[in-house]
Amino acid sequence: MKRIILSGGGTGGHIYPAVSVAEALKRKYGEDVEILFVGAEGKMEMEKVPALGYRIEGLPVAGLQRRLALSNLLLPFKIAKSIRRAKRIIREFKADIVVGFGGYASAPILWAAQRLNITTVIQEQNSYAGLTNKLLSKRAERICVAYDNMERFFPKERIIMTGNPLRGRFSATSDNHAEALAYYGFNDSLPVVLVVGGSLGTRTLNEMMKAWIKSLDGVAPVQVIWQTGKFYEKEMQEFLAAHPTKNIWQGAFIERMDYAYSAANVVLSRSGACTVSELCLVAKPTIFVPSPNVAEDHQTKNAMALVEKGAAEIVRDNEAVERGMQEAVTLAMDKERLERLSANIAKLAIVDSAERVVEVIDNLLSKRA
Repeated sequence: MKRIILSGGGTGGHIYPAVSVAEALKRKYGEDVEILFVGAEGKMEMEKVPALGYRIEGLPVAGLQRRLALSNLLLPFKIAKSIRRAKRIIREFKADIVVGFGGYASAPILWAAQRLNITTVIQEQNSYAGLTNKLLSKRAERICVAYDNMERFFPKERIIMTGNPLRGRFSATSDNHAEALAYYGFNDSLPVVLVVGGSLGTRTLNEMMKAWIKSLDGVAPVQVIWQTGKFYEKEMQEFLAAHPTKNIWQGAFIERMDYAYSAANVVLSRSGACTVSELCLVAKPTIFVPSPNVAEDHQTKNAMALVEKGAAEIVRDNEAVERGMQEAVTLAMDKERLERLSANIAKLAIVDSAERVVEVIDNLLSKRA
């Protein structure tokens, strides 16, 4: 029986790659594997992971606030307690290997595993590695990455290109374009722009849509799928009710991302690691609007890794309200640019990322045995 700990959390970008790998481990080993997730107490993984049928343990760790806060004074005590609990979890579970996917909880469990001489693997999702992963990589047996040139941060001989594991099946060869258009009440008379800002939503992209809609005469020159996010749902519904505009579908969530991607000619999006990987798989011409409010400005670095290869375009966050939709509409009308961007982003797709990570795990388990 193989006993594997997977750790990551705080956001879906850390949780769902771990779940994707768990599913691939089950496909490979069947009943011969036991999987334990380790997350951070109070974070979304403590609900999401059990709902998917997996066992999870929580650590009392928290992140450092980038402002003066009383919670920062308690952080060293939480980290120490988390490491002690992590060691107990590893011993009681009798873990063979620990894989960290980022987020608050992965640091203490990886650190504890390394001190207990348990094999560790890091899955770095971004093009710019965070400080924690750089420090932990010194003792990690393998570092799975999704971008080139990661030897800037990690020992070159331990880097494996795996891409970012994703849940769901995304493909550039989908044949449901007409079905997808009908799902949103659209037709093929006008191109479609997908504006997506994550599950909670993005203030910048919503303000961009408001400014653009105000500049129109009640009819959009393209069809738009506008995902507002849960946090902004009511406000944006009220805005659109006050400014009715044809050719716009609006919703807090997108239940069928496969349809959204299939319908879209252009995507206007943030550039979180998993979003970037999805867009590579569906080969969609994309304009990234990186969030400036993330550690090490990694969304800008993720976007630029594609922009430098001619695989995407970028509009800075502080310029997006004024010109984001104008750029998207212009791109949607330019067939040559669309074809070039689609071809270039498709070259970066890795369709079997979860299986590649499992292969890394399997090789290390075999070596240790």
